[in-house]
Amino acid sequence: MHNTVGLYLHIPFCDAKCVYCDFYSAPADPDTKAAYTAALCRELERWVREGQLQFDTVYLGGGTPTLLGDDNLKTLLAAVLPHTASNAEITCEANPASALESTLRVLADGGVNRVSFGLQSCHANELAALGRRHTAADFSKAVHAANTVGIARISADVMLGIPQQTHQSLEQTLQFVLSHPIQHVSAYLLKLEDGTPLAKSPPPLPDEDTVCDLYLHTCDTLRSAGLQRYEISNFAVSGQESRHNLRYWQCREYLGLGPAAHSFLNGRRFYLPRDLQAFVTAPQYTDDGAGGDTEEKMMLGLRLADGIDRRMLPDPAAAERLCKGGLLASDGNRIWLTDRGALVSNAVITDLICS
Repeated sequence: MHNTVGLYLHIPFCDAKCVYCDFYSAPADPDTKAAYTAALCRELERWVREGQLQFDTVYLGGGTPTLLGDDNLKTLLAAVLPHTASNAEITCEANPASALESTLRVLADGGVNRVSFGLQSCHANELAALGRRHTAADFSKAVHAANTVGIARISADVMLGIPQQTHQSLEQTLQFVLSHPIQHVSAYLLKLEDGTPLAKSPPPLPDEDTVCDLYLHTCDTLRSAGLQRYEISNFAVSGQESRHNLRYWQCREYLGLGPAAHSFLNGRRFYLPRDLQAFVTAPQYTDDGAGGDTEEKMMLGLRLADGIDRRMLPDPAAAERLCKGGLLASDGNRIWLTDRGALVSNAVITDLICS
């Protein structure tokens, strides 16, 4: 009997780091990429053999997974595909500047049926402020190339509250995205992460009220175009939600491989250190405690538009108060965050859990 779980593969390679990014990534030479691919395949086979694992969602994230190189991607996907369910969702992140048609064809031939392009903005000045090297035209070419090779499920990342962004420039970015065959949008608020160049020397940014308006406008615009908010930062046409990311928020199990990757298997959470060489030579996992208790299910479930069962609440009176304040909504059986509640989700969730 197979244990069906998700699989996350971290590809920690980038040509250069964006000024806002704190994910584990670095440049690498061809030999390092080949050695890393071999290590991923070895570790994957070990986990499959020992845990009798099968994967119904697979996600290649980074970094920039397409920078692994076509031959390495073929090798990795060939190792993954025999252990996937027949209807598996297999997603690969891609930078529009580097996702050439040949690489997208390798992905499609290897089983990838969903791609996530990091657009962030369609404006050259905003992209430059973020340290992004692609253009709006690159994004259009990448979307067309994905469709050409048969990858029809496409997601776009958009960033809110970034340097030089205005209500008008965001509206232009959203309309640019919607002019393409896109079924999924991830719209993230910029966060100044400690240690990143942007946090060390922050440029002028939209104020808090403006950022809130930008988020609410994004919700309204995408909803009007048929993309419903199904999680705080994620919008999709019905049926096009990211099955892999839903697994995280629904507190379902997954294996993460690669430096900095996290896992949740057999009721335990664990992770690998942010050390590529250590992973290549001898992967060592660090236990991160038990997972999946009621409090964690509440915290993750409240991120979703479906919300949670009211019976999970320690104090239903807190939910009533937040509903009256417009931060939560309810149908009597379930509660969920409104768009305004999503903006202050951490505070709302803490209030509900700690009441």
